[in-house]
Amino acid sequence: MKNLTTKNKILIIILILVIIAGIIVTANIGLNFDLKYEKTQKIELNLGKEFEISDIKNITNEILQNQEVIIQKVELYKDTVSIIAREITEEQRNNIVEKVNEKYGTELVAENTEILTIPHTRGRDIIKPYILPFIIATVIIIIYMAIKYYKLNPLKVILKTIVICILTQLVLLSIMAITRIPIGRLTIPLVLIVYMLTLIGITTKFEK
Repeated sequence: MKNLTTKNKILIIILILVIIAGIIVTANIGLNFDLKYEKTQKIELNLGKEFEISDIKNITNEILQNQEVIIQKVELYKDTVSIIAREITEEQRNNIVEKVNEKYGTELVAENTEILTIPHTRGRDIIKPYILPFIIATVIIIIYMAIKYYKLNPLKVILKTIVICILTQLVLLSIMAITRIPIGRLTIPLVLIVYMLTLIGITTKFEK
């Protein structure tokens, strides 16, 4: 710490506070997951004819107010609609079926439409496919940097690279937890971007 400037010390303190705050938020209320990965409820309506997503969206906007909704065409002929939301009550299901019948002249029966519960996807399950490739790539990069910058002390290069990479990822996850940025499809690309920028920053520092 003696070689650190006051500016760097302040930055380190801020980063530590961000990480601590992120841990506290995660421990108390958890991370904010995208609807695709949250515990949700789903209904599927087989219209038996073509339909417009925008029409179904208008119906769900009216009935499932203030809820994020995923609407998809399913089945081979795209004549079935899947409606996913965090909560769908029986009354809301009945109203959706009634509105769809009015819009498309169908004779769907609400009682025959089951409300399915989709369990929450755990964070570890989202990142599981990326763990091994990430570890392999990191080991190769660290070995390369230790060889390239051997004059700077290989052990110091390895430790510094590992610590900085871990800290930047912890800061990123802490910021996402604090700001409630949803964990979803863009999370892994964002992690990789921050990872690459971190390596570029480390390399630039070693070059100096």
